[in-house]
Amino acid sequence: MPAKVYTDKDADLKVLKNKTLAVLGFGSQGHAHALNLKESGCKVIIGLYEGSKSIAVAREKGFQVYSTAEAVRRADVIFVAIPDTKQAKAYKQDIEPNLTAGKTLLFSHGFAIHFKTVVPPKNVNVILVAPKGPGHIVRRQFLEGKGVPALIGIYQNPGKDAKKIALAWAKGVGGTRAGVIETTFKEETETDLFGEQTVLCGGASALIQAGYETLVEAGYQPEMAYFECLHELKLIVDLMNESGISGMRFSISETAKWGDVSVGPKIIDAGVKKRMKTALKEIQNGKFARGWVAEYNGGYKKYNALLKKGEKHSIEQVGSRLRGLMPWMKKRSVKGAQASY
Repeated sequence: MPAKVYTDKDADLKVLKNKTLAVLGFGSQGHAHALNLKESGCKVIIGLYEGSKSIAVAREKGFQVYSTAEAVRRADVIFVAIPDTKQAKAYKQDIEPNLTAGKTLLFSHGFAIHFKTVVPPKNVNVILVAPKGPGHIVRRQFLEGKGVPALIGIYQNPGKDAKKIALAWAKGVGGTRAGVIETTFKEETETDLFGEQTVLCGGASALIQAGYETLVEAGYQPEMAYFECLHELKLIVDLMNESGISGMRFSISETAKWGDVSVGPKIIDAGVKKRMKTALKEIQNGKFARGWVAEYNGGYKKYNALLKKGEKHSIEQVGSRLRGLMPWMKKRSVKGAQASY
């Protein structure tokens, strides 16, 4: 049976009237939620740690900015828009001591709650509102009068109003304009991590690099390998995004279609799916989460080394030069681009 899709008519912004909404963090999701809710008529304050680079940015956008602890004290609904690995420390230090009965904790990803790096008291609502798009898209779509589809989830509901608050928040950020589906913290967390690791980020990155290396090692020009294995991928993904896999196949040549259906399954074969199942199992049993928390606690050594290694891959140098030949393409520097919270 298809999941129920909630839209504007199912959500009431009046639920948030006379409530103070605190957004802890002003990075990708934080800034989008804060600005969209403010423009939806809600009272929004920002909570940031002392010395955060985002303090000036949030004030410039017209928000009152407080310390994380003070924002929690003042708020009725608290959105923890802080990176997963940093949530446990912020919770213990600033959030937990200032939580009182009747408040609502809100997350846009279930990691900390599902893997219990944050364990909230039983007398507060704990909800999820997760737009299925990065913050800048959530903001842009809202400004255009549209919205990004979102997920909601209820983990604790002592106030008996958790779902109404989640739907109202989703409406305030524009999600109900597109459609909202209910899920659980467990389902959202495990499927999100699986998608990132095996398909969207890990799978796609590794597939692109392997294809590029195969062509270059066979003696083809790196520029040709870049165009065929990275640049043109966007065209195919856009077609899938717009009309599904079958719709994409409708738009490509017969030769490309035959290569797709006859060779693709030999590359992404049963062995790949078996390893995907192993990755999923390690997400479900908490092994990935424990390893990631340990990596953070150890100072991100392996994480930084692997990122640095990726930056040195020849596809990055070739791609940078070729993108310089494409005036229509928006250029972005990745240096220092980590969102401040």
